[in-house]
Amino acid sequence: MSRKSALINVMEGAVRKAARGLLRDFGEVENLQVSKKGPADFVSIADHKSERTLREELSRARPKFGFRLEEGGDIEPEGGRSIWVVDPLDGTTNFLHGIPYFSISVAVEQDGTLIAGVVYNPVVDELFWAERGIGTFVNYRRLRVSSRNRLPDSVIATGIPHLEQSSEQPFMAELDAMMPAVAGIRGCGAASLDLAYVAAGRFDGFWDRGLATWDMAAGIVLVREAGGMIADLDGSSRMMDSGNILASNDPLHLPLQKLLRTAARNAAGST
Repeated sequence: MSRKSALINVMEGAVRKAARGLLRDFGEVENLQVSKKGPADFVSIADHKSERTLREELSRARPKFGFRLEEGGDIEPEGGRSIWVVDPLDGTTNFLHGIPYFSISVAVEQDGTLIAGVVYNPVVDELFWAERGIGTFVNYRRLRVSSRNRLPDSVIATGIPHLEQSSEQPFMAELDAMMPAVAGIRGCGAASLDLAYVAAGRFDGFWDRGLATWDMAAGIVLVREAGGMIADLDGSSRMMDSGNILASNDPLHLPLQKLLRTAARNAAGST
């Protein structure tokens, strides 16, 4: 068991406070499912309320830190070197439909390097946290990525693109290639939690395209500190710029990368 640093304690306090409001709103959304317009508007309100709470709490503790916010945009640090990367509600569609797979995600980027991350699922009270050089934990239990080394034994998660994105991505080709190669594929709808599950060894890998920085920042720290591999789908380390990501343990990384590259190349060649 590792003692949490002051930085992690600040992040935990902020996400737990924001989570109290989300949990209240989550219950209300379930009751409002009969209305098509109402729940969608309500989720937007919940998102903004969560972000406001996080910004207030994090600013109070570290007033010189900047922000990269899903709703509020970028706020430059005041003479400092660090920024908070904040997703106040990852898994909005799940939240809207009463599915208890969503999270609050907060990371710290210092001089362009991700140094800490927290992903919190308030429904099951699982706080995934990691700090550079310290390791990855869920609550107080140390985590490691899975030890599976064969694709046929592996469960791989992915992000299924929205309707307006599906024509812009080689997702179907990748999915067609992945399905016969692995034991199972999961599309759960919250990238930060999917990455946390890779860090915990629950998923053996995860790939996605077109993510925002706040979708993946905390999860990148979690996977790295749990001994996993993180890269862009092209093998580079430009995930935060491209939005494309592949996360897994070490033995599966190159086989997954090769499979996805071949599928994307074949899809491009057929258009």
